[in-house]
Amino acid sequence: MELLQTIFLAVLVAFLGFSPPGMLNMTALKISLEHPRQQALRFVLGTSSVIFIQALIAVSFAKFLAQNPALIHYLSYAAIGVFLLLAYFFYRQARRKIQLKLQRSGTQSYWAGFSMAWMNMLAIPFFLGYSTILEAKGVLETQAPHNWLFALGAMAGAFLLFMLYVSFARVIQQRVQFIARNINYILSALFLVLALTTIYNTFRGA
Repeated sequence: MELLQTIFLAVLVAFLGFSPPGMLNMTALKISLEHPRQQALRFVLGTSSVIFIQALIAVSFAKFLAQNPALIHYLSYAAIGVFLLLAYFFYRQARRKIQLKLQRSGTQSYWAGFSMAWMNMLAIPFFLGYSTILEAKGVLETQAPHNWLFALGAMAGAFLLFMLYVSFARVIQQRVQFIARNINYILSALFLVLALTTIYNTFRGA
């Protein structure tokens, strides 16, 4: 019963955590609008596989990461530059009306999702925070095999959420033309907000 509870908690945390429009789900939406659905599926598989690793790191090394906040602090510096570059990239893409070209094999879309998920430096602190809170409340175990089950649950929750975005992409395209026409501007704005948020959180305590 405790094992099922660990999986359920992880699915719930990941599903709710990635529900708000962000760089991963909005990019999955963009790919599903502009390319065959298989491309979006491979992108989601790439992001979900990284989320599995990120959740496993967070729940397995919760105590270590909590005692070494400087590690996440330094990673945040790299995230700022990446977010700003991506914001500029999508802005230029929107201005030039250039569509993202993916290979027919779908390999590129998988690695695009894999790479973009690693750019999300907020994922590990997110899972770290929730796993620490849940462990403190006595509803979550972080040692093996619970850490692996938590990571699997987080991957499943994220995959389910992203596939909902992909599945309803055509409905959004038909009924909300603003999003379909301005997806690159939305992505650019999201990355800019992420960059500004990261800058604020990084230098607030400096």
